[in-house]
Amino acid sequence: MAYSIFLKKNEEKRILGGHSWVYANEVAKIEGKDKNGSLASVYSFDGRFIGKGYINHASKILVRIFIRGNEDDGKDFYLKRIKAANDYRVKLGYNNCYRMVFAESDNLPALIIDKYGDYLVMQCLSLGIDLRKQLICECLAELFNPKGIYERSDAGVRKKEGLQEVKGTLYGEVPDYCEICENGIKMLADVKNGQKTGYFLDQKENRLTARRYAHGEVLDCFCNSGGFALNAALSADRVIACDISELALRNVKDNAELNGFKNIETLCGDVFEILRQFKRDKRQFDTVILDPPAFCKTADEVKDAYRGYKDININAMKIVKSGGFLITCSCSHYMSATLFEKMLQEAARESGRQVRCAEIKSQAPDHPASLAAEETNYLKFYVLNII
Repeated sequence: MAYSIFLKKNEEKRILGGHSWVYANEVAKIEGKDKNGSLASVYSFDGRFIGKGYINHASKILVRIFIRGNEDDGKDFYLKRIKAANDYRVKLGYNNCYRMVFAESDNLPALIIDKYGDYLVMQCLSLGIDLRKQLICECLAELFNPKGIYERSDAGVRKKEGLQEVKGTLYGEVPDYCEICENGIKMLADVKNGQKTGYFLDQKENRLTARRYAHGEVLDCFCNSGGFALNAALSADRVIACDISELALRNVKDNAELNGFKNIETLCGDVFEILRQFKRDKRQFDTVILDPPAFCKTADEVKDAYRGYKDININAMKIVKSGGFLITCSCSHYMSATLFEKMLQEAARESGRQVRCAEIKSQAPDHPASLAAEETNYLKFYVLNII
């Protein structure tokens, strides 16, 4: 008998509003018995049907609802849901590299699928999705006929689901690096060992925007595989790409060579210390780009993260030439837009510079944010003019 989950009184409001997560502490009682990871039905306290989702007794998120009607979760369901997600991206003009499925925003919680040319990379972040990854692969093969599908389920969040971190080829053959084309630039995405699924696709439009503000000498901090650096190189005289990862910097060099760019150089080291050293040396740049990894992955880490963001932004503001630009980002949803802007205001005052905002953006449209799930609206991108 399938599980039936009954919520405590008034706990259904957020979920009826479109959010998919049912927390264990919101549940009044559980009826029925089935396998962990099976499809469970969720009801309000007074017995009204709300939806269905996969259950996991090992997680604080007991159920992730993704079906609101009488549908079943068979192959036809996944074919339809994945096709709808991809159709949305195609309608927007995406074709070579993009996020095909963005979890809750595409009504497929805990499932990430990214397209890199002829290859797909998948992340399974919950038990229910993990148990069905072969079925999902069959759907992807039938819909898109990729040359290969690679799994990058090596995210720490899986531990909260009682799952181990895993990665490997699920279908066909996948090379170590997949060549893609972003904003007219060739890139080698390190799908097997790079960050996340191999590349930060959510900054695509923002990297194109950066070209407008990249002139003279540019410092690209936390450069990873060089997305911002390569885009900046098209409009700047010289770009210094810095990162603490030697693997990332080798990727930058390979990408620069692939495009024939001669105006990019790399600098390996701790960005915090690099910024401080440039300040001590009174070295200045026309444009500085800050695209750090998430400094906070839980609400408890926000205070420390705030100090980290403030540190790098103060020092970056101090080394931008008058009239130049600071492009600064945060990819943690716990660092809200309001909090991030407050930090920038404080950084401007403490840096002693006059700062005005030229542009504010978020993640690319292939990463749409659900208004019902604030977790899906996470990227902040600010272009600041340092007067």
